[in-house]
Amino acid sequence: DQRQQGKPFSALASAFNQYCGILLQNCELAPSKQKLAHQINHVLGREAHHLAKLIPNLAVILGLELNFIIHDEGCANAQKRLQYLMCRFVEVLSSTFAAPVTLFLDDLQWADSASIAAVTQLLCSTGSSSKQKQFFFVGCHREGIIDIDSTHPVRELVCNAELLGVSFTSLKLDCMGEETLNAMVSETLCVLPRLTRTLSNIIYRKTKGNPLFVSQLMLSLNKKTLLFPSLSRRRWEWDNEKIMSQKLPDDVAVFFTQSIADLPSDVRISLFHFSCFGASVEIAFVKTLEIALEMRGLCDNLDIAVDEGLLEKKGGELRFSHDRIQEAAYNTLPADERCLFHHVCGMALASYSTSESDDTILLAAVNQINLGGPSAIQDTSQSFTIAAVNLKAGQKAMVMSDFGAAYSYFNHGISFLQEGHWQEHYDLSLRLFELAAKIALAIGDLASSMLHSEQVMKEARSFEDALNVMYISTCALAYSSGLPDSIQNSIGVLTNLGIDLQESRSTEACIQETMTLLSTRT
Repeated sequence: DQRQQGKPFSALASAFNQYCGILLQNCELAPSKQKLAHQINHVLGREAHHLAKLIPNLAVILGLELNFIIHDEGCANAQKRLQYLMCRFVEVLSSTFAAPVTLFLDDLQWADSASIAAVTQLLCSTGSSSKQKQFFFVGCHREGIIDIDSTHPVRELVCNAELLGVSFTSLKLDCMGEETLNAMVSETLCVLPRLTRTLSNIIYRKTKGNPLFVSQLMLSLNKKTLLFPSLSRRRWEWDNEKIMSQKLPDDVAVFFTQSIADLPSDVRISLFHFSCFGASVEIAFVKTLEIALEMRGLCDNLDIAVDEGLLEKKGGELRFSHDRIQEAAYNTLPADERCLFHHVCGMALASYSTSESDDTILLAAVNQINLGGPSAIQDTSQSFTIAAVNLKAGQKAMVMSDFGAAYSYFNHGISFLQEGHWQEHYDLSLRLFELAAKIALAIGDLASSMLHSEQVMKEARSFEDALNVMYISTCALAYSSGLPDSIQNSIGVLTNLGIDLQESRSTEACIQETMTLLSTRT
């Protein structure tokens, strides 16, 4: 989801959460749910709570209270641990239901890197490279974006699959030909193919066989009563000449833009608000938006969009019928006005989140503020408040083991700091730079880690305040083939702490003692 990049493991967590939700809602699956809970507890034990943080419905299945789940941000390999637990979770699902787990993700061009990294791990450990094939992955993406960007996570997924011998097939879905389109129109209208030929030929000329364009055009023709059911003839009928005279754009995105422009102004505004939060949003969150943004009628307006075929309502969730529709709704406002809206909307949600314990509201608020950027701030006194909520969001992302999102939050927090922040907001600045250095090291960005560390060491008011980043910079040196400098720095830090290593034994003596100690081990 293009608008939910800040939400850790958004794609994967959403898929598994929906699956667990199905188990909870279907009474016939109650025995399977109990068996699954038993197996997860048996295989994962206390480690299951790490998955439950990402998959709320799994917490319900396991009977865990989310408020009492232990959070430990100190695990050096938290993201790898989570990937490992995901693999074990898929193994348990497969064995419980005696069938491979199939995961389908659409719009991979917007996939977050954490989800793709987890999918890669699932494919390599439980997919087609293993003896017992337990995982099958299907992904769709828009043509062009992934092919052009060599650094895109999906490109890395494909490359890793090839290197590790995971078999995969690439399929290119072209637009429909005239015969296929006629068969689709015939089946949709329940009219013989020879009778729909004239209509399908017109639709083909208008849409070039684009499936999304075809379906939306047929809906549009029906609304304009150019395609209508005849009670006297008991079948669908249409007016060929009037349909041919319809002026339609060549691009489906422009078609959606025009369709949205024809809606009442309050519905257009509501659609724009909705598009800022992603391709799909829970209805409960929409109601929260209605309260937090003081937008009366938001839910009713979105229901009108559902009737128009622009949105779909399913399973307690509202979602755009296609991401092209979301883009069209989002682009109804000029870019500079969008930035200001993101900022105002984010601040309102941040204020509302203080009275709620739901982290979803906080993360949504911070994502909106960051989309607005520092240039959208009209009152500079808000800068430090925004930096503080980014710090809080980054710590939440660390808890959920998504270090990529965490680093983004810390970096955004730093970007909102004003001149003189080390003097006026020392503790906030220290924490932001310290955690940014720590997370940069965790994701392998050693240069950024060193830069953040140097900033702290330059501005720290005491040796103790700089101690954490001294450790981080020492690790960064060791990881970047600077082990001698790393050792020298470590000795300097220990000396300042009153630990003198200058009279220590020789390296040979230390190795001999280590060998002696290891000899007692198997």
